[in-house]
Amino acid sequence: KEVVTNSNPGWMNNYRTYPITKVAPVLAILGAIIAIFSSSKAKAGLSFTGTSLMIVGAILTAGFALFPFLLPSSINPNSSLTMWDAVSSHLTLGVMTVAACIFVPLILIYTSWSYYKMWGVITNKHIESNSHSLY
Repeated sequence: KEVVTNSNPGWMNNYRTYPITKVAPVLAILGAIIAIFSSSKAKAGLSFTGTSLMIVGAILTAGFALFPFLLPSSINPNSSLTMWDAVSSHLTLGVMTVAACIFVPLILIYTSWSYYKMWGVITNKHIESNSHSLY
């Protein structure tokens, strides 16, 4: 493989080339602000949403900054691990797609059920009134 280096290298190059990618860091900052303010107001659902937006924005920010490199080499750019070097074979991707189609819905159903059963704040009054069923 041959990696072509840019005359203007840097993490911000993709942000200059594709301005739409600037949405990712804004999403991360906005999610952090939402999480901070909603947690101070004791709004658990909005805090969860803000934290989720922050995590997605941070991961997208790193991905957009590094693309197409996953692990860039500073010594020899041809030795860098790119998106295209990191993919698996067609058979592996097919098997994992089938496995994901089966297990991801099961995991989502179980997680949703767990959140449904455990949703809400547990107070001292609730513990005292249900002392025989709570351990």
